Amino acid sequence: MDIKKIEEFIQLAKRNNVTELMYENDGLKMAVSFEKTVIRETVISNQSRDQVGQAPSHGKAVESKPLRPDLVEIKSPFVGTFYRTPSPGSDPYVKTGDTIRPGQVLCIVEAMKIMNEIESEVAGTIEEICIDNETYVEFGQVLFRIKVK
Repeated sequence: MDIKKIEEFIQLAKRNNVTELMYENDGLKMAVSFEKTVIRETVISNQSRDQVGQAPSHGKAVESKPLRPDLVEIKSPFVGTFYRTPSPGSDPYVKTGDTIRPGQVLCIVEAMKIMNEIESEVAGTIEEICIDNETYVEFGQVLFRIKVK
């Protein structure tokens, strides 16, 4: 990744006085957020989505627990509405205790009327579903905790 592009991305956010900005293209994701006078910058790849800081919750989120070494948190890459099912009345994509594989769809986060499928990045078992269906979620909010194999 070109450092110049990262710097331009950060400057764009600063010039427009936004508190949070996210960019995604061809599997590359960049996000920057500004808190008071402290700047937190994060570059996210598909393999490191779990490194984003957790945002305040508006839904039923599980209280923050120390992350065990065998757990991976899947976090929302968008602000939007969390859906556990592909359509109303259908079965959820996953349930607690399900064994999952990389690339498997876990849920949908609707952002700006676009349904974004959130896929697992790891193989493992769903240990915890942290959000109720049809709940508003913030960028970086924990959606799932997965026990990795």
